[in-house]
Order: sequence, then structure tokens, then C-alpha cells
Amino acid sequence: MNRLFHVPLSPFCRKVRLSLAEKRIEVELVEERYWEQDPDFLRRNPAAKVPVLKMNGKMMAESGAICEYLEEKYPDPSLMPRDADGRYEVRRLVAWFDDKFHHEVTSKLLYERVNKKVTGQGYPDSTNVKAGARAIKYHLDYMNWLLEHRRWLAGDVMTLADFAAASHLSALDYISDVDWNRSETVKDWYAKIKSRPAFRSILADQIPGFVPPQHYSDLDF
Repeated sequence: MNRLFHVPLSPFCRKVRLSLAEKRIEVELVEERYWEQDPDFLRRNPAAKVPVLKMNGKMMAESGAICEYLEEKYPDPSLMPRDADGRYEVRRLVAWFDDKFHHEVTSKLLYERVNKKVTGQGYPDSTNVKAGARAIKYHLDYMNWLLEHRRWLAGDVMTLADFAAASHLSALDYISDVDWNRSETVKDWYAKIKSRPAFRSILADQIPGFVPPQHYSDLDF
């Protein structure tokens, strides 16, 4: 049985979960308290990070590498365009969300509000929270600009770029840190992507001590 060692609100884990679900690959989800530095987990991934996917006798780490592996091993349905220019744009946007968005927004909001509490690292840093709240406006505006010129973030079809963005935004939405009223275009995009069957298990996540907003699991909000 395939196994994914993960943390429910990790956007990197969610990106892999969405890729697996979209490709209809069955996987057992195993929550991993990576911050405890368990020796068994360190043997699975010495970097002590999630996600880690056990598949085909292999232990695979790093969400980007895992998603690329899944795309090459299980190309149908495809989450990457066939042409080089299209693939570049998908990779650029995945990097945008997993690097720039993560550094400027996710780490400032989700990690401060949730990760610190869960891992026992203290209270949120209000300076970081305020910085993340400011930065997300810029990113939502950029997404709005992209979606005004394209059906999906990277082009005319849904790709891994959309899953990368939705992974971060869905985790932030769980703690009510996304102002969906800022862009009707982005809100419509998110409603469309979270209505996909691949999103069902993510919307069912329950984090002890944190109650999601009422609209979180609604297919249309």
C-alpha cells in the first residue's frame, strides 16, 4: 500500500495529496509529527521534512520532486502541458507559490498561528502576522491579473500550478486568513478547483483546536 507521511495543513503535503487524488492513486495517509525528530522518520527523510511518499518500494521526499515523479510515472490525467513553454510556466508558478508566497504569506500566517501552537513554540509574532496579512493582498491581486488573461493560472487547462496555489490558500482559508471579497475572479477560481473530487479529503481535514470557517467545506461559497 502506498503511504504518504504528512501534516494535514502543510501546503506542500496538500499539493502531493491533490496530485495523487487527481490521478486516482490510492494512498494511506499517515500523520507525522516531524518536529519530534523521531528516529524512524529521520531514516525515511534525514531532512526531517514532510511530505514523504512511500511508493513502488521507494521513499521519496520533497513535494516538487514527488509531483514531477508522479507526472512522469502516471501521466494520465496530465497536470503538466506537453509543450516546453507551457511546462516552464507551470514550474514558474509552482515555484512562485512554494517559495515567494510561502515565504511572504504562509510562513507568516499559518506557521505563526498554527504551527507554533501545535509544536509548542510559543505565541504568534504579531509583526509577522501583520506582514503576512499585507503580503497576501499583493498575491491575490497577481492571481486576479493572471486569471483575467487565462482560464486557469498557467493557461487554458488546470495544472499543477493551480494545485500549488490552492494548497496554500486552502490551508490559509482553514484559519480564515483569505479575503475572498478582494477578487471575485480568484474566488470563482477557488470554488471551481475545490469542487473537484480530488479536493474532498482535504476539505474533510480536522485540526484539533482549530475550527474552520463555515464556508470552508462548501463546494460553492
